Amino acid sequence: MELPLVAAAADKTKKSADKDKAAKPRSPLLVTALIAVLAAGAAGGGVWYFTQSHDEKSPAKPAAAKSAVPAPAQYFGLEPPFVVNLSSSFDGPRYLQVEVQLMTRDPAALEAIKLHAPAIRAKLLMLFSQVEPAQIADRAGKERLQADSLAEVQKLLKAETGSKGVDELLFTSFVTQ
Repeated sequence: MELPLVAAAADKTKKSADKDKAAKPRSPLLVTALIAVLAAGAAGGGVWYFTQSHDEKSPAKPAAAKSAVPAPAQYFGLEPPFVVNLSSSFDGPRYLQVEVQLMTRDPAALEAIKLHAPAIRAKLLMLFSQVEPAQIADRAGKERLQADSLAEVQKLLKAETGSKGVDELLFTSFVTQ
């Protein structure tokens, strides 16, 4: 009777050996799968890290981009158009008619411009009446007059409000006769 027990023990040993043989091929497969999962996790972590560090820098960029885009321009027309006698020693009286628009991007400055419009008109009238026809005969002369006019307005607003207020002064009509 000992034979069947030995045979049964041999069968159990044979089954254990079969299990070991079956387990050995699974072990490299398991190691490969584990390495693949770790590699995928590392790749995902790397992507997350680089996108997070990029997003931390990017809030400064939109703020810079927003500041690079100027506020909307607001215009104020000085009505009625300026009409002045030009200082001329010959050819009789000469005239200059100019329509002026002031541009600002600050709503508070626009209110200051409206408040001080009479003083602005008075300063510009004095400036325009000192111009000689030869000074404004070409584009460069007109641009000089425009720059001088802007400086005069900014100087007045700086004295009255503490800020320049006006970004540009535009001649929307310019007629000499």
